[in-house]
Amino acid sequence: MTKIAAEALIEKSLFILALFSCFVILIILCFIFFEGFPAIQEYGFFKFLFGTIWSPNDGQFGVFDMIIGSLYVTFIALIIAIPLSISCATFMAEVASNKVRNFLKPVVQTLSGIPSVVYGFFGLIILVPFVRSQFGGTGFSIFTAAIILSIMILPTIISVSYDSLRSVPQDYKEASLGLGATNWQTIRRVVFPSALPGIITAIILGMSRAVGETLAVIMVVGNVAKMPSSIFSPARTLTSNIALEMSYATGIHYNALFATAVVLFMLIMLLLVVANYVQRKYSIDVGGGTL
Repeated sequence: MTKIAAEALIEKSLFILALFSCFVILIILCFIFFEGFPAIQEYGFFKFLFGTIWSPNDGQFGVFDMIIGSLYVTFIALIIAIPLSISCATFMAEVASNKVRNFLKPVVQTLSGIPSVVYGFFGLIILVPFVRSQFGGTGFSIFTAAIILSIMILPTIISVSYDSLRSVPQDYKEASLGLGATNWQTIRRVVFPSALPGIITAIILGMSRAVGETLAVIMVVGNVAKMPSSIFSPARTLTSNIALEMSYATGIHYNALFATAVVLFMLIMLLLVVANYVQRKYSIDVGGGTL
């Protein structure tokens, strides 16, 4: 086989694998929409989306409270995780020595490999009693779940932000330093703005993981299907609602859980669309290339 034929075979094989991946995703989406459509059709889409009562025994399937609970948990987790993640990525990429960098990178990667149930047990044993003693209530709350999620999304945001910062051309830094800027001024005014599209993408990816996390959240959020009155109140997220009730759901209740998955999918897709838009909007063209 000639070199050209081998390259053509590899190219076609990769193309087929890409199509197969898209086909699998399409099958999953069709299944979710097919199973959730009866509930949406019978109950009404807007009534399902904006209803505030989830009571399957009474035929009530409103998920608005759970949407708010999911957004609360995700938003607070991002408030905690973003400053820590970007600070750590900046330190690793621009300040730390090679020895320190080579030590920190495996540690960050190890965090991403810890099973979510371990994070859940940590929150259940350590954080729940701490929040209960310091802030009152049962300790099972949005705040507790947000702390756990912030730890879980740290590796994602750090890794992608680090790669974005390291991808900034060295010429940018040398030109800034040559003009008399300090190292910190170069990082703040040259390196960080150039890497901003990748950093924003890292944040969106971390947000997507936070929205979709299930097991760790179930263990610490309280799982109460009502509108939270504060960040120290228990709540229920969309993912935990599906996981908690799918094992015994039947009939329209079963379909309503799939409809919940449809709403979750729409939220995640919205985040991905925002990520792609922001990345295109803030991309910086340099010499015909894009950072």
